[in-house]
Amino acid sequence: MGSSTLAEVLGATRAVLFDFDGPICDVFAGLPAHGVATDLARTVASLDANLGGKARAMDDPMEILRLAPHGGESVLRDIEDALTSAEVAAVKVAGAPIFGAVEALEAAHSSGRKVAVVSNNSEECVREFLSRHELGHLVHEVVGRAAYRPDLMKPAPHSLLLAAQRLGIAPERCTLIGDSVTDIEAADAAGAMAIGYANKPGKDLALTEAGANAVVTDMAAVALALASTPYG
Repeated sequence: MGSSTLAEVLGATRAVLFDFDGPICDVFAGLPAHGVATDLARTVASLDANLGGKARAMDDPMEILRLAPHGGESVLRDIEDALTSAEVAAVKVAGAPIFGAVEALEAAHSSGRKVAVVSNNSEECVREFLSRHELGHLVHEVVGRAAYRPDLMKPAPHSLLLAAQRLGIAPERCTLIGDSVTDIEAADAAGAMAIGYANKPGKDLALTEAGANAVVTDMAAVALALASTPYG
């Protein structure tokens, strides 16, 4: 991947794949991630004391999920199920969608492009948020993380390739909008394009260096570009 203008990327895009936590929703805005991580670490420790020590040093629930397989199938299943429940609870108190996200979803859908949400969060939590904010009709597919398979989360390309397959669009005509380096890496591995969403200072450089085709600092810019850029 390399640097292009936003219009160039979207002009070649037949399917827009939105990452969830960042571009659409601040998942843990109302239920802080570090508190969820603490609860998950306590569960790990109750099942595997040695692994619990490592988990307690982490403040990212997703990293604890990635750690869980080292404790065996029972630890993995308990952590996956607990995290999914926490995510669903979190999106209920997460507040409104990210500024510009609704407009971006509407513009992508109205343009005739296919739309999917592709997330390392659970499908249950994504669908809960879309339903609560009446956005489900704008999204053709939701691909959350593969249950009990944290190895398939981004930066692995699995979720992007599955979304492309379900949408019936070749990966190279898909564009992922994501706010993390792992999003950009996943798009690259899938053969898709990527728009980096730099929602914090300094992220623009990191996303560009990771290979994003274009970088934006707000989702409203994506909405405007989608509404004004036909695709071929």
